[in-house]
Amino acid sequence: MDNHSNSNGRMKGEEDSGVVLGVDGGATSTVCVCLPHGYIEPVNCLSRAVAGCSNRNSVGENLAMETLDNVLGEALSMAGKDRSEVQAVCLAVSGVNHPTDQKRLLDWLRGKFPSHVKLYVENDAVAALASGTRGKLHGCVLIAGTGSIAYGINNKGREARAAGAGPILGDWGSGYGIAAQALTAVIKAHDGRGPLTSLTDNILKELQLSSPDELIGWTYADPSWARIAALVPVVVSSAIEGDEAANKILHESVHELAESVTAVVRRLQLCGEDGKGRFPLVMVGGVLESNKKWDIGREVIKCISKVYPGVDPIHPEVEPAVGAALLAWHRCNYMRCNT
Repeated sequence: MDNHSNSNGRMKGEEDSGVVLGVDGGATSTVCVCLPHGYIEPVNCLSRAVAGCSNRNSVGENLAMETLDNVLGEALSMAGKDRSEVQAVCLAVSGVNHPTDQKRLLDWLRGKFPSHVKLYVENDAVAALASGTRGKLHGCVLIAGTGSIAYGINNKGREARAAGAGPILGDWGSGYGIAAQALTAVIKAHDGRGPLTSLTDNILKELQLSSPDELIGWTYADPSWARIAALVPVVVSSAIEGDEAANKILHESVHELAESVTAVVRRLQLCGEDGKGRFPLVMVGGVLESNKKWDIGREVIKCISKVYPGVDPIHPEVEPAVGAALLAWHRCNYMRCNT
């Protein structure tokens, strides 16, 4: 431990009163956790609130802000706290891709909390990385859920990212990308532009539809990213059954995800100039969750290892929202220790 903290993980001279809020906002859901400011490992959340999508690119700015405000308020209410007791807040939200995005959210956040509260806004990838490194940023994270992104930071504080541009610009390794390609394969098979595939029967059964023609209406009735991405388990099960089209989609997904990581590692030299050093890779998202018969996460690691054998995969013990709270805690206390 350093000179500023005791053996329990508390900062010397810091009061244990007050709380820290961490938010992980994605295209599917938004989670807010409330931690005691003087927290002790292991992390014990005072409360956890869940709401819908808070990605402004998906649901619009007004609804995204409303969702964030509601989930912050609910977490505080569940913990029996009010906003005057908050010491720091970290919003880690998908769709925060530019300094102007950060500024917009920070300005909004300043109007929601007292002036003493330390406020931080990041892309959700930063919280995901922090969830695997316990709030200390170094290494790379790969998120593959509804969307996908690879983000990294080296020991000099330099950052880089790959993918994460949303479905229109090609998050093809994401859950949305996998499912959208599967739907396309069904339509192509139906109209004669592609080979027959068991994806047709399996997807129609899952959606309780009788014909591929009905897929068009189903898709555009509500083309939300998460709704489409929910079909990924059907694609995986079809691939396990030996369907060629499904297997091709998953192999292409593995390649896309691995390529995103290697691009970040290369730009940041996370493995050193010779490319042989070790680096942590935090793995987050439903697409990467283990399936013994078709394990996308394992295949991604195999692909990365061919280029960077020093990859050290980490499956976080805490969720990204906790990572966001720990990041706020570390930054808040670092500032106090250096003033």
